[in-house]
Amino acid sequence: MSTAEEFETQPISPEKLQGPKPFAASYSGEHVAGTEFVIGALFVSWGVGASDILVGLLLGNLLAVLTWGLITAPIATDTRLTLYAYLEKIAGPGTIKLYSVINGILFCVLAGAMITVSASAVQVLFNIPPQTSWFPTNLGFVAVVLVVGAIVVYMAVKGFEKLAAFAAVCAPWMILMFIVGAIVLLPTIVVANGSVGSLSSFSDFLTIANESIWIQRPDAGVGFWHVAAFAWIANLAMHGSLGDMTLLRFAKRSQYGYFSALGMFIGHYVAWVCAGIMGAGAAILLGTVITQLDPGSVAYQALGASGIIAVIIAGWTTSNPTIYRAGLAFSSINPKWGREKVTIVVGVVTTIVACFPFVFSQLLGFVGIMGLMLAPVGAVIVAEHWILPKIGFTRYWSNYKGNVTNVPAFATWLISLVVAYYLETSGTLHLFFILIPIWIFATCLYIGLAAAMGARDSYEAAEPAEAAEKVRKSQEKAYLENQTTQQQTSVAKKLPISILISKSIGYIALFTCLLLGVMSFSTEDLELTRSWLLVPTVIYFVFATYAHYATEKLNQKAL
Repeated sequence: MSTAEEFETQPISPEKLQGPKPFAASYSGEHVAGTEFVIGALFVSWGVGASDILVGLLLGNLLAVLTWGLITAPIATDTRLTLYAYLEKIAGPGTIKLYSVINGILFCVLAGAMITVSASAVQVLFNIPPQTSWFPTNLGFVAVVLVVGAIVVYMAVKGFEKLAAFAAVCAPWMILMFIVGAIVLLPTIVVANGSVGSLSSFSDFLTIANESIWIQRPDAGVGFWHVAAFAWIANLAMHGSLGDMTLLRFAKRSQYGYFSALGMFIGHYVAWVCAGIMGAGAAILLGTVITQLDPGSVAYQALGASGIIAVIIAGWTTSNPTIYRAGLAFSSINPKWGREKVTIVVGVVTTIVACFPFVFSQLLGFVGIMGLMLAPVGAVIVAEHWILPKIGFTRYWSNYKGNVTNVPAFATWLISLVVAYYLETSGTLHLFFILIPIWIFATCLYIGLAAAMGARDSYEAAEPAEAAEKVRKSQEKAYLENQTTQQQTSVAKKLPISILISKSIGYIALFTCLLLGVMSFSTEDLELTRSWLLVPTVIYFVFATYAHYATEKLNQKAL
């Protein structure tokens, strides 16, 4: 797809639709990311018990996957529009301009946090002290952020396909680094704990986890439901607020939304758990508390030089698509600006924001606030797309009336934010528990206001518009069916021996990384992994990168 055409006010054409691999790679890469080091470590500081963490994360991540699969992906594949184009169709250009500005700013801050995470790894190479306060305390750190930010922005400008390709290579290795990092630091925690001689069973692990990692504090004020709720709303801006319509509009099938499970259960479960273990172990080694460590310091203690690479790449795989989303948000204000130019400007602003460490030290609260600020808009879209037609109202009624702003939609958003703010500041509900009542409130409020202002009326323009949409969907269906038939009748070409060998070497390198971690665990020799992990890491990236791009080139020739 052309990057100049990635923001479109019309549904994308069938030939631009993608198969499952880019989405599997994108979700597994984006959600095994730099924030996992931050969030996993902050869970340790919450004072929540191990069982609450292990089970609460399972429930919360399941709810997130279901939201992607049952809400976001079906609407994205039905409309084939970006969130911004669809919201403009529903709520008018007046609403979309304000929404795009707010959404873009929020994504800039989130992407800034990812760049800061990557920079925290690079700063280890220059002996720059950890940056955990609100403002930078070292000019060297600022210089590192600027360099890392420049690379991230370059990647984001390349667009969705380049991001997916980058993630496809990085994702398997990134997942493994979290696992290996936890494995090699477990003996350190066991020795410091003293109550368990060795880890020979899951019961032993739970003992260590409860006593030395996720230590229950009676006065913590958080528990199982807080963990589950946070896991659900951590990516609310992407699923419940429908931000991922922008990516999932390229999916051939709505079921591709369930690929989010790769990100949620590998990234937001395995990686958060492993990051907590790594953080606890690193704090013991350095004789400090986990809140005084940045991701780079934690990963370096566990994995040595490979840990630095892991944190850098982890930050990139999230900041790239996040800046991409921010660029789309601002370009939706005026499509003539062009996504590439807007993304460059957004990237510069984001990099400046990343110079301030508060963007990751305050990440848990920011992620919750970001999701809840955008959630009422998601409720409006779901109500307009599904509920209004089912109760006999006219979908896109405000558009047919020629309104610049859908007043009920705009009012619903603002009033819902006020109610959410009251519920949180008054102590009525914890920030993480506001989603469901606000979603229900926004849905009912919008339907009521829309009914009073024209949604129940019939419009002459509605019938031809619905007919044109049916034709578009019919043509898309026919194209995909024909494409599937051609693929089934074509003879599969064998991959060249060079690609097969490269893939095999890549798999062997990954296995070697895991083997080093297991050996360090069994011999309690942390230096074994620190010293040698870089070798299979370099081998993996060389051969996996060649295999991936050679395969992509081969597929393009076949088309």
